[in-house]
Amino acid sequence: MSRREFLKRAGIGSGAVVVAAAVGTTWRAVDQGVFATGEGAAYQAWAAWDARTGPPLLPLVRAAVLAANAHNTQPWFFALGTNRIDLFVDPARNIGAMDPLRREMYISLGCALENLTLAAWANGFDPNVALLPTAGDITHVARVSLAPVVAVASPLYRAIPQRHTDRGAYDAARPLAAATLGGLAALNTHPDLELVWLTTPAAMGQFAALTLQATAAIIADPEQARDDFVWWRGDWQAIQAHKDGITLDPAGLPALTRALGKILPAQALPAYDQAWLDGMRTRQVGTAAAFGLLVARDGGDNVQRLAAGQLWQRLHLSATTQGLAMQPLCQIAERIDREQATGGRIGHHTRLRGYVADTPQPGGDGVPHRLPHGGRTPQPAPPRRGGSTPLNSTYSVSEVLHSRSPATGDHDCGANRYCWEKLGGGGLS
Repeated sequence: MSRREFLKRAGIGSGAVVVAAAVGTTWRAVDQGVFATGEGAAYQAWAAWDARTGPPLLPLVRAAVLAANAHNTQPWFFALGTNRIDLFVDPARNIGAMDPLRREMYISLGCALENLTLAAWANGFDPNVALLPTAGDITHVARVSLAPVVAVASPLYRAIPQRHTDRGAYDAARPLAAATLGGLAALNTHPDLELVWLTTPAAMGQFAALTLQATAAIIADPEQARDDFVWWRGDWQAIQAHKDGITLDPAGLPALTRALGKILPAQALPAYDQAWLDGMRTRQVGTAAAFGLLVARDGGDNVQRLAAGQLWQRLHLSATTQGLAMQPLCQIAERIDREQATGGRIGHHTRLRGYVADTPQPGGDGVPHRLPHGGRTPQPAPPRRGGSTPLNSTYSVSEVLHSRSPATGDHDCGANRYCWEKLGGGGLS
């Protein structure tokens, strides 16, 4: 008996096939989290970001883990003491050939440090920050000593859960006022950093072209393309299992496209790379009102990298309070670092160095500088259903607290990457 004859005799017609297909698609949609964006264990850190439960210093870490960071790698550990917090780098959580000099790793740690200090004031502590406090140990990023003061929750602190990288198309019909750019530039107080705005059509066109060329070069570089893609979390199960990496939700795609992307099988590397390049061309550099460069006097200095991260986080939080959207564009710097790390063997984009060298220097002393963090400047974000950009998955604070041996500085976590710092008579709960 044919399928058509069976359906006719059963009296259910072709409508049953449609329903069966719809049920199958709905099951896949549920299975891939189409209807659960921002839910599950991978997103609990956002819901509990300002909870006052647990030890007094724990809220500071809850805010810190929501900071901007490269590829959502979250390359940090925190150790809590009675009146201090120590920030450590997790060297294993790097993006390989995408960040061979670990520039973006230390910028990411600076972002977390900025959130932590903002949360300190909001929770009644005066933070005293010492960068790289242990001589010879570059993994000990900062020690934040804390003294009791009257709590003051600043607008930047309150913006922490609203700040998200915005990869969608911006409203090019709404230009940015010079006063807005000047106000953001005034947030920089570090003598070795400078925020440079590119607002003329010629400067913007050159930066956009070089960014697209650098993106294409990364895609064509097997090692960079591989190390970028390894952080892609293409399905719901991967997001919940890893709680990190790049996901489809913050990609700046329309809601329907995003939903279909989750229902369909996960992207392979070629499709992922092509979607990235197309998005850069049509949305991310194609609709920006201006570009900005955060420039350091010495881009290889970890202290200046940390300071650049603090400034980037401060800029992004300030933009958030003004209803503006931002996205970092790091491809030019990533290609420069790649070329330096390989001794120039890559041979691509040596002209990118010349472009960076033409940018004004901090202090005007003529010292060659690096591009520590290229960022697309704020642009009014287009209206979105729900009024916010989707969240990134994030480790909970219980997973980024650790203890170290006071004598050796070694991790005291056994086979586990995460463990509790002991506080007084017992551990956290």
